[in-house]
Amino acid sequence: MPELPEVEVVRRGLERWVTGRTVAEVQVLHPRAVRRHLAGGEDFAVRLQGHRVGAARRRGKYLWLPLEDTAASVLGHLGMSGQLLVQPETAPDEKHLRIRVRFDDALGTELRFVDQRTFGGLSLHDNAPDGLPDVIAHIARDPLDPLFDDDAFCAALRLRRTTVKRALLDQSLISGVGNIYADEALWRARLHYDRPTATLTRPRASELLGHARDVMNAALAVGGTSFDSLYVNVNGESGYFERSLDAYGREDEPCRRCGTALRRRPWMNRSSYFCPRCQRPPAIRRPS
Repeated sequence: MPELPEVEVVRRGLERWVTGRTVAEVQVLHPRAVRRHLAGGEDFAVRLQGHRVGAARRRGKYLWLPLEDTAASVLGHLGMSGQLLVQPETAPDEKHLRIRVRFDDALGTELRFVDQRTFGGLSLHDNAPDGLPDVIAHIARDPLDPLFDDDAFCAALRLRRTTVKRALLDQSLISGVGNIYADEALWRARLHYDRPTATLTRPRASELLGHARDVMNAALAVGGTSFDSLYVNVNGESGYFERSLDAYGREDEPCRRCGTALRRRPWMNRSSYFCPRCQRPPAIRRPS
């Protein structure tokens, strides 16, 4: 699933190619693509028509397009395979095209939502006072947000009665970190994914946050992480940060720090990749 860097790459593309354009027509070609818009596809299409699109915004893994003359926004979630593509109007339709947005200008391009697995979608929501769509008002800021509060995060992390990877994936604590970048940050910090958060010192918590920020900035610089053709930016180009991953997806390959074979363990219907030497599991306390 796309994480913060991938979604940010898409946001930047939308900001460049869609901001300031006025919607002329919307075609909803598959009902699941607007299932989060409870009033249905026809209502979604009618309510967007004639409105001017503001600058694309993002909070964690969510992105949205404000409608400048209203107090509402189009919220997008890419799910497992969603793509927001800016294509020439004359380009052939993609096999899994779900939504088409045409504009009332002469630029000759349209916005397409393509989704093979139909886990993602678009929906229209009222904005909360801070400008976020109301349904994601509970989502925390992400590490790349200039207003992210490092001290508050470190304090909250250490107070959680959980393990460190679970905390990193808690979108109410810190947004945008998913399975890939959690494993990468933990490898860099030499922390096992099951380490209790209460055992982290303030410096260790701060170090982990710094690594999460660094690895996402590095991925963002090269366009995100792509393991197949499902993640692309608005121009259809894949990211390639997977070539630089230190832990995720490298089972049985040597740790780039110590040479020990990396391991993979099932974890919450996902996988965790780690070095058994650099990231030793927490000691199990035996009852006395």
